[in-house]
Amino acid sequence: MPRPRTISDEAVLDAVLALAHRVGPARVTFAAAAAEVGLSAATLVQRFGTKRELLLAADKRGIDLWVDALDRSTATSPLTRIVDGLVHAVEPVTTPEQMTNSVAMLQLDLSDPAFHAETLRGARTVRARVARDLDAALAAGELRPGTDVAKLAKLVETTYHGSMIGWAIHRENTLANWMREHLEAVLAPHRTTSPS
Repeated sequence: MPRPRTISDEAVLDAVLALAHRVGPARVTFAAAAAEVGLSAATLVQRFGTKRELLLAADKRGIDLWVDALDRSTATSPLTRIVDGLVHAVEPVTTPEQMTNSVAMLQLDLSDPAFHAETLRGARTVRARVARDLDAALAAGELRPGTDVAKLAKLVETTYHGSMIGWAIHRENTLANWMREHLEAVLAPHRTTSPS
């Protein structure tokens, strides 16, 4: 009978993702990951196989958390839910170094087909959830009549991605506050009323 797992795969992957954001994916090793989670390197090899498979599993977990952040807001306003959700998604990033290492992970996401497939799945889901809430905002009268929801969803998504790089360059305020400011600026011309 196999021994029960004392640390779940989700907890391991969360720790590996945090490690990758702290030191960069190139410096993630089984030994470093094992020290991070309190398991042996051999146990991690048994569970995940190779470093690439470990990073891919951690990346997939990170994408799932990114997508799920859009549903964390309890706001009744659909536009507030969009802003809150995208801000929740970046709250774990608190230093430019973490953003730099996140961009290093993005290099994997853009160059390796398996990583890219996961990233594209996540990005399409994020855009769909933004569009869902924009549709709800239009129906609730928060957006001006005739707003092109599909175009605005793309603009919001582009603002989200660009804001992260802009913050890493300018390093003004926190990423969460920088993100909120830029998302609100993009939504402002389309609103019928000011955000509460």
